Amino acid sequence: MSEVSRSSTMVPIETLRAAFNARAMAYAQVFDVIRESDGVERAVEVLGEATRRMGAIAGVRYSDLAPGNLAELKDRFLGDVPAVEEMFAPEIVQLDDERLVIQFHRCPLREAWQAMGRSEEDVELLCKAGSMVDRGVFEAAGFGFEAENWHPGCNDRCFLKISPGAAKAA
Repeated sequence: MSEVSRSSTMVPIETLRAAFNARAMAYAQVFDVIRESDGVERAVEVLGEATRRMGAIAGVRYSDLAPGNLAELKDRFLGDVPAVEEMFAPEIVQLDDERLVIQFHRCPLREAWQAMGRSEEDVELLCKAGSMVDRGVFEAAGFGFEAENWHPGCNDRCFLKISPGAAKAA
């Protein structure tokens, strides 16, 4: 297991946390509105699709690394996250030609939902929908992706599992 290099940010950490808190509040409110009208499954589906699309827009910037430059993807992806250590506390669990696995010991969205007093069930569902942003990023870039999301009893951690994508057609 290797450590992730510390990144710095020009944005004060309090401002960054406030931005994540606002994003978490927006996700939670959209989730609640859809759940009230269409049920919990539809709320997860719609919020998940919206966040996946957000990620897909951002993922284009990593497409030059596909289908399999996982080492550079790790460096660039984590390097793009402001205050990555303070906000996410990432740990590289695996990095080889077959897979990049990043374990996050923190998540500012999850922490915000918990601070709002959301139930564990709601936090788990919000994490499931919110993590679709990562699916959007990595799949749009041309990589395979799986997530192991936060759930009660998991010691406040989640995993991103990225694998080489299909080879690009010539």
